[in-house]
Amino acid sequence: MTAPSFVNKGSSQENHGTLLDAVDARTKLAGSNMMEILLFSLGTEERFGINVFKVREVTNAMKVTKTPNMPEGVAGIVSLRGHIIPVLDLANFMQLENAVHHDRDTMMVTEYSRHTLGFMVEKVDRIIRVDWDRVYAPENNLSNGSSMITAITELADGQLVSIVDVEQVLSNAFGEDVVGAVAKIERGHELCVFFVDDSSVARKTIGELLDKMGVKSLRANNGREAWERLQGLADGAMHSGKPLHDQIQVILVDAEMPEMDGYVLTQHIKSDGRFNDIPVVMHSSLSSQANRSMGRQVGVDYYVAKFDASMLSETLRPLLT
Repeated sequence: MTAPSFVNKGSSQENHGTLLDAVDARTKLAGSNMMEILLFSLGTEERFGINVFKVREVTNAMKVTKTPNMPEGVAGIVSLRGHIIPVLDLANFMQLENAVHHDRDTMMVTEYSRHTLGFMVEKVDRIIRVDWDRVYAPENNLSNGSSMITAITELADGQLVSIVDVEQVLSNAFGEDVVGAVAKIERGHELCVFFVDDSSVARKTIGELLDKMGVKSLRANNGREAWERLQGLADGAMHSGKPLHDQIQVILVDAEMPEMDGYVLTQHIKSDGRFNDIPVVMHSSLSSQANRSMGRQVGVDYYVAKFDASMLSETLRPLLT
């Protein structure tokens, strides 16, 4: 993963320096239950954030070329060092009715789920580090564009930060990932995958894939909920005298989730002997070598980039047969 960096744009953005100092430094976050968020504004009083691992670079805005047949909400395309990437005016795309229309002269280049997109924003602010247990799923429609907000956290000064759900943005712009034909697993109805993901888009797609494989599933919406449910299953198996592996054969975890991330969840699983025979597969849109290294540090057995249905099914298949 190339270290993303800010482009110096004068006094308003002086001293931003390097966005990621070094990949190795970020791997130290593994197991700390912390994330780093790039704060930015969209011309509203709200403050927004995005996981820095999903940001490749921040640069000056450039001329956007409108092209026919682009998905609704996509402003056009730009050429960035020989690569053509689609660009979203994020405030317009999220339908922020109270956004002041200033020039969106900053572009965040995001990279996730094997897609590269440009997000036009008013300005970027700074990077903050927060505990995942202080990041909460929004319970109500707290803002315009709330369907594309995956979580809320609070700054030291009491200001709330809405964390953008980039998977939902991708889905809204280009359609949900389609699960094609998948071969069923023999006696799959006797097998079960426990999976956890905070994205409703991801949960729907994973569930569809497992259904096509003929495999049962249990699911959770965040790491803390997953760990509580897994402990309950382990306690029940211990009391019944039956191996937990008879109930669930694979645990599939997302990396970034409110309240407890996938790295800490994996640490909990790997430190509990009742889960010894159950492999942990990390399935994440954060698919850089840094994130894979973080996964290995905490004991992840397999790592699959989101969302490649073929790769996920082929990773799961030998673990279920």
